[in-house]
Amino acid sequence: MTIEVTLGQEPESVRALREKLVAEGVPAALAAGDPGLWGAEARAEAAVRLGWLKLPLTSRELLPEITKLVEKARAEGLDHVVLAGMGGSSLAPEVICATEDVPLTVLDTTDPGQVRRALADRLERTLLVVASKSGGTIETDSHRRIYEKAFRDAGIDPADRIVVVTDPGSPLEQTAIEAGYQIVLADPNVGGRYSALSAFGLVPSALAGADVARLLDDAGEVAPLLSRDDGNPGLDLGVLLGAEALAGRDKMVLRDSMTDINGLPDWIEQLIAESTGKSGKGILPVVGAEAAEAEDQFLVNIGQDGGTSVDGPLGAQFLVWEYATAIAGRLLGIDPFNQPNVAESKENTTRILSEAGDGPLPTGTPLLTDGPVEVYGDVPGDPKNLADVLTWLLRAIPERGYLAIMAYLDREAAFDAARVGDASFEELTEAWAAADPATLRALLDYRTDHAVTFGWGPRFLHSTGQFHKGGPEAGVFLQITGAVTEDVEVPGKPYTLGRLQLAQALGDLGALASRGRPAVRLHLTDRVAGVKHLLSVAEEL
Repeated sequence: MTIEVTLGQEPESVRALREKLVAEGVPAALAAGDPGLWGAEARAEAAVRLGWLKLPLTSRELLPEITKLVEKARAEGLDHVVLAGMGGSSLAPEVICATEDVPLTVLDTTDPGQVRRALADRLERTLLVVASKSGGTIETDSHRRIYEKAFRDAGIDPADRIVVVTDPGSPLEQTAIEAGYQIVLADPNVGGRYSALSAFGLVPSALAGADVARLLDDAGEVAPLLSRDDGNPGLDLGVLLGAEALAGRDKMVLRDSMTDINGLPDWIEQLIAESTGKSGKGILPVVGAEAAEAEDQFLVNIGQDGGTSVDGPLGAQFLVWEYATAIAGRLLGIDPFNQPNVAESKENTTRILSEAGDGPLPTGTPLLTDGPVEVYGDVPGDPKNLADVLTWLLRAIPERGYLAIMAYLDREAAFDAARVGDASFEELTEAWAAADPATLRALLDYRTDHAVTFGWGPRFLHSTGQFHKGGPEAGVFLQITGAVTEDVEVPGKPYTLGRLQLAQALGDLGALASRGRPAVRLHLTDRVAGVKHLLSVAEEL
């Protein structure tokens, strides 16, 4: 089965743009890897970022090496696979493993609770995959250091338990060589968010039990279609994305329909937001919304469900969405392979940690306190409580704007809170929703016609974080942080995970505030009680 892109009722603007691209020879040129398709300024970047087009073929060279890694892990009884990676290094494996229903623990967080939970889970049977193009990603470097110490403390040689996936010649490769870790080198001509079919997507997924050869087979089936002028699903999808954005519909609501694929919208969110959100332009993916009724929104279904839909196996979906993103980038006049604003929050984090030294971080003074929730930020009108603050945020969303909720918390805590006794599925679902900060997105979405997104920090910094700062200046931002009761030391570093997590939140808030966008931080002095209180207030708005 290949892939099918259904555009529903195709507007004339889509047909006109497709004909223009065909007349310019773009489909064949892109399939052939022409780096000049996005203008002179983007040529140098594109020249070393188009390797993803050939991955259905070139990644097959990795399969024997991956098979040996899997056989070795199985022989040693290592059945708990933990992936330390951010953004493109973690989102694809997460989707692959969820779709194939094989267990993979993903660490794309600096939350101490989430890391402590992973450390406590079968350490004696754990295999850690450290995935980073450079190894300089602060979250992944912290995870590596923490696990190295945990293994040593347990009498386990880290060299027997750590597999590194990185680019040739990277600092991480050198570190891995010196430590004696197993190394799988990825194609350096592939950017992180386009790396689903590279070693970054395949190695952790195969170790967890996924059939990665089939992914490449499915991608290989659709690849020949991408050079065609007609019957080209990547061209059809890319033209739709570009046409909608150019017409002012720059919020793409992604909805999972009846399909065997689980969690693909989260991967698409990073690909589209980080690739297109720059130079004041971009397409904002909205995951989890029920419908696309506002005039600046359009709906795309994953799987056949009428209207615009993209249906097909996961490997083919990866390749087609990547191709479509490159097409949309050309139509929008941006470079779909760079991320010029991602480093800003990272630099702010480093500066905050350095300037604070051993002292407290610059959190500021609360504007008000409502039960277990402290409110920080500039909110006009003398707000008296949390309800006033949330109401102001909703009203502050500009025309064609959006509200972004960013939670620097434990994204798995709600699952633990919901596990009670012999509760029914319905009871568990209700308990989970009542403890999950992500429920806030649905509650606030119900109260506005504008798009509302939700991201877990710091993982969203490698995704929608680029759009927040480089895309249209139309965002309103609600950040949530929480008190840390049990922290985790980062060996060899002067900070703990909890301190790093808060510094990342403050650093990103500073980047947003510097652009003059409305932004509020809610700090939960008690995480469980704070989430419960926040949701109850939002429900009563």
